[in-house]
Amino acid sequence: MRLRFVAGVLFSFFVFSFKLSGQQEGVITLVNPSFEDMPRHSKPPRGWMDCGSVGETPPDVQPSGTFSVTKPAVDGDTYLGMVVRDNDTWEMVSQRLSMPMKKGQCYAFSIHLCRSELYVSTSRISEETANYTTPAKLRIYGGFDHCDKQYLLGETNLIINTRWLEYQFKFEPIDNYSYISFEAFYKTPTLFPYNGNILLDNASAITPISCEEEVAESLPAKQPETPRINPQAPVKRTDSTAKTTPPQPPVRNDPSPARMNPLPAEKPAVVESADFSRITRSDIQKGQTLRMNNILFEADKSVISKESYTPLNELVKFLSTNPDVVIEVGGHTNGLCSDSFCDQLSTARAKVVCEYLAQRGISRARLQYKGYGRRIPIASNDYVEGRKKNQRVEIKILNMNNS
Repeated sequence: MRLRFVAGVLFSFFVFSFKLSGQQEGVITLVNPSFEDMPRHSKPPRGWMDCGSVGETPPDVQPSGTFSVTKPAVDGDTYLGMVVRDNDTWEMVSQRLSMPMKKGQCYAFSIHLCRSELYVSTSRISEETANYTTPAKLRIYGGFDHCDKQYLLGETNLIINTRWLEYQFKFEPIDNYSYISFEAFYKTPTLFPYNGNILLDNASAITPISCEEEVAESLPAKQPETPRINPQAPVKRTDSTAKTTPPQPPVRNDPSPARMNPLPAEKPAVVESADFSRITRSDIQKGQTLRMNNILFEADKSVISKESYTPLNELVKFLSTNPDVVIEVGGHTNGLCSDSFCDQLSTARAKVVCEYLAQRGISRARLQYKGYGRRIPIASNDYVEGRKKNQRVEIKILNMNNS
């Protein structure tokens, strides 16, 4: 009887362990996701590699009191501080994932973000004391090596909140990316570079989800009650990019919304057979998709056909007339090719359209591209006409009115 009892307990333990293991299958973890390390300037936290501009100092482990940054962490004791500068340089960190993302698999990810009211340093342009507090945004890239910005997995709006908020992302990788990069970047479109900061803490694991699943809204984090810093921490660098901490009056805090990035109540209607010679600004809205059925390419290539120049030039005119509009060029194929070839071809075609627009004066900061392969058909691939409809270029309005 005792042996049966022991055997039953062991069997239950193994079943539980097997189930637990199965639940964790495919979950990608980060090294030091809370950016814990000794508070210090100009050195990224352990596990993270600096990817910043040559000649500029790396990001900082805060709060150390350096640059007057004293905000307490939302998780653990420290967090990552990154800046954008008025000399058109910005900071980025990277690391290798515990396992590669899978192409075609969707993932959920979250991270806490905010902006410091004070980030006192020296302007690289004027060489005078400056407060790096103009709101910046976070961009997240997947790649195949450290600092490789192969594909934009997600980005935030401008981080205006000065209290910690949890930001939710849905990653849709188009390749098996094995590295991830976090980049601080300017408001887009970028009329001129400026000095700003973002703070990062408590990054989650990257968890597989259904591609039909929507991510939740960003919610306010519970605020720590008292900061844990050393007020006597060193405040001076020794290189030409030194950031100092002279007395500086507090700046007015931007409003801290209780919720960030709310999901749209209703998805804008898709515009079929979009003709930018007739479309006006009042015809479009942020988040809307416009299908350009008259953008054609050579078979199985990313070479734009000559008959496509006219509609593309109309798109150039529209973007020139509306300089605040930011777009994504989406490439789509029919279903007669393999996933790998479809993804590569659609990405290459979307990229070449962006190059066409950029060569005609549209700022690259306003242009993004993405290849969707054959995953989003709008007609049956069983017939010639359906395949023609599926093989298309779509323009998505990512931003307008500088919103």
